[in-house]
Amino acid sequence: MTAQELLAEISDFCRQTGLAESTFGRRAVNDGKLANRLRNGGRITTETVDRIHAFMQANRDAGLLRTYHGGQRPPSFIASDRAAVGDGASDSGASGPAGKLSPPSTALISTASAFPKPFMPTPAPHDPQRNFRFFDNRQKYLLFVNTCSEKWVVAHRVGQELVNIHPRPPSVRLFDAGIGDGTVLARVMRAMHDRFPAMPFYVVGKEISLEDTRLTLQKVPDRFVEHPATVLVLTNLAYADAPWLHVRSVSAASSLVWHEVALTGATAHRFEEQITDLEPFLAENWKARVSPKTGNPVYDRPVVLVIFREDHRFLLDPILPRPGGTQAAYDLIIASQPYRARAPIEFKIRRVIAPLARALGPGGRLIAIHSHGNDPGLEIVQRLWPGDNPFIHDRHQIMKAVKQELGPAGRELNFNVNSDNRALFRYDMHTLPSELSDSIGTSTLFAAWNAAIYVAQVEDHRLAEVVNDGRYLDATREVLRKNGGLWFFDESYVISRRRS
Repeated sequence: MTAQELLAEISDFCRQTGLAESTFGRRAVNDGKLANRLRNGGRITTETVDRIHAFMQANRDAGLLRTYHGGQRPPSFIASDRAAVGDGASDSGASGPAGKLSPPSTALISTASAFPKPFMPTPAPHDPQRNFRFFDNRQKYLLFVNTCSEKWVVAHRVGQELVNIHPRPPSVRLFDAGIGDGTVLARVMRAMHDRFPAMPFYVVGKEISLEDTRLTLQKVPDRFVEHPATVLVLTNLAYADAPWLHVRSVSAASSLVWHEVALTGATAHRFEEQITDLEPFLAENWKARVSPKTGNPVYDRPVVLVIFREDHRFLLDPILPRPGGTQAAYDLIIASQPYRARAPIEFKIRRVIAPLARALGPGGRLIAIHSHGNDPGLEIVQRLWPGDNPFIHDRHQIMKAVKQELGPAGRELNFNVNSDNRALFRYDMHTLPSELSDSIGTSTLFAAWNAAIYVAQVEDHRLAEVVNDGRYLDATREVLRKNGGLWFFDESYVISRRRS
């Protein structure tokens, strides 16, 4: 059973019984963040899976789950919870000191019958389980982006691929499969202008996060000044749909929001004003929620936002996308950190890499980048959690799985894993030499710790175990002193389509 299948079962059970997912996790295995951990790529033991199924079966058959007046549970109910899941069970799946699941207590049945009023689910817009703010903690992400050089280094690595692409009329076509805060996309567009100054650009960026979409739009007004023959498209569609700007689901297609912005004027200031005016449109339409079937983020409604200069409409008309779908055939596709490190390889391939490979045009190149480990950042993590390594799939495993997934369609593609000298590259946390003296400042320690746990994608429930006693700062300090700083390794691989 995959994590997605288990999440689907949990979601169905919670809808039928009216339980919040956090309540389900606490009652089933004494872990209120069970569902969130599974969505984030966390792994659980087969014993924990068995306990989850046993809990659902026992309580579904008996019809036991109710909402109690005032939100309080009788003491006998609480006691029966502990008997069922094992008081003090850990996140790893053990239940109680003996590590065995006790049979459900009959006290649960007797107390439930005293409250016959069934639970009525809260409407979806007010359901706290749907107040979704994406996988990564926003503060961790912004601190990492502003204290480490990954975005710069990734943009430089992507820019090296520009010498290998061979655009065909009428435009240079770029797809960014997850624009993040827009730093990589803006830098690559500058590099594209440097290499192809006279060619029109067709640039599509996928991003489901409203916050990241806003940050990206703040970085692009000058692109329309330096390179006026640019069509910039932002969308929240899934990987299987975004390259073609086409929604395969009939029901979702009927709610598609297609919005064109034809910029007027000729200065970055004028363009910035018009792009800033999009704030109400984004707030209204760029919303996301959790899929009850897969547990993955999905849009409330599909959106395609097309931005270009009105005074270049005539020149850009052949490449302006139209509702109903458009050609993919990209010359360059960027897939920087497009999946979580701990996600199953089937998810990484079927939902992300394979659809992007299909969207390549003749001579096009897909460069994918993910964290590699074997660096001081991982050393910090392993000092707190010995043996933990979230980077479970390397580029060789990814390439092998992609070939199998594409089958005969992969015959037109080249799969380039490259040597470590070219595939691996390093980025650093910004520090001054004085910051790594005998007394390392608290702000530097916090920034280094944040970068280490962000890159390793350590879940919040695990962090609570180590931050209370200060051990994490001691481990961070020791690694910084040992290595004279903090750096990380990323790993890249390239899939290219033959030119003829």
